[in-house]
Amino acid sequence: MLILKLLIILGIIVTGGIMLLGVASMSKGGDFNKKHGNQLMRARIIAQFVTLLLIAIYLLAYG
Repeated sequence: MLILKLLIILGIIVTGGIMLLGVASMSKGGDFNKKHGNQLMRARIIAQFVTLLLIAIYLLAYG
């Protein structure tokens, strides 16, 4: 149970970090945003999915 909680917290931190990097990149613009903006969006969606999946597993197992 503790490992699952830690994975959920890690997932939230990773998702937030990717989102902040994407917003900063988008607001600045330039070459980095053109090259990596779409990749950051995809990475955020995957990170969100994994985090929500972990939360659902936790709720099903211990809720």
